[in-house]
Amino acid sequence: MPARFSPLALALLLALPVLAEQQDSPPGSAAAAETPSEDAAPERPALPERSVSEAQALEQRLEQREQQWLQAGDERFLALWLPANVGEPSGAVILLPGDAENADGATAVGPLRRKLPDGGWHSLSLTLPDPDHDAPPLRLPEPPTSAATEAAADDEAPGEAEAAPSAAPDPTANDAARRSAHAQRLMARIDAGIAFARQQQASRIVLLGHGSGAYWAAQYLAERQPEDIHNLLLVAAAVPAGFSPPLDELVPQLELATGDFYYKDQAGDRQAALRRLQASKRVKHPTYVQVAMKALPGNRGIEQEQLYRRLRGWLSLNIRAAAPSAMSGG
Repeated sequence: MPARFSPLALALLLALPVLAEQQDSPPGSAAAAETPSEDAAPERPALPERSVSEAQALEQRLEQREQQWLQAGDERFLALWLPANVGEPSGAVILLPGDAENADGATAVGPLRRKLPDGGWHSLSLTLPDPDHDAPPLRLPEPPTSAATEAAADDEAPGEAEAAPSAAPDPTANDAARRSAHAQRLMARIDAGIAFARQQQASRIVLLGHGSGAYWAAQYLAERQPEDIHNLLLVAAAVPAGFSPPLDELVPQLELATGDFYYKDQAGDRQAALRRLQASKRVKHPTYVQVAMKALPGNRGIEQEQLYRRLRGWLSLNIRAAAPSAMSGG
């Protein structure tokens, strides 16, 4: 007759394999299985700047002979070069794109850089860094600590340490430092573009800025005052967020032949252009020329041709030549 077990004995027999399995497992293994490892998720690398990604796309799309890799400090960046399609070029136009476009931007910079060589001008379009408001917060360096400083801190009475408030970071100083670093990156790239144009023996060098690029062109000329650049072209000029002074204070003070091209359809742009014109009249700027244009969003091709023809007319009538000593770099 088969053995009969009570319900309690039967439950104990069924539990024995489970107990043995738990005793054979190392301590903490259950917790380790339930808790995911902190090192399981690898740290994602920082994404490159948008301007870097766009430059890489241009490198793949455009002909190799148009590409010039220039050096600005410890940064290498892409510039787009097209030589003039004439035997005796008039000079070189260096194009600075706005915040929302790259060195071959479809709105203005790209069409102009391709059309200018047919008008007798070399064109060099620069890749500029991402706008300052797209940059990550700048980390200011912390003051160094020494063993003596730490020992002195340990000797302080507890009440003194608690009473002294910790110095909070100054967001204003952080913003100013970030804007200064951004401006220096831009200036270094314009320096590199001008150096390249000089290497091509350009008889004249013109800075042309579109959008916020117009601000940086004017700011560069006001700050660096290169002796061999006497001509400035502004197209739909705008001041980048957080920077100063306004263009109606900056541009009239430049003793340069200046062409200021703006679209009169937008009230804000029209009023800003009027302030620049009035400021130029107050200082009796002798070579400031302002040209109003009509935006044609329904026909970009005609709008771009209109801009090119107006710019070419200005270059024919208002260009100032550099002195021979300046042209030779002396």
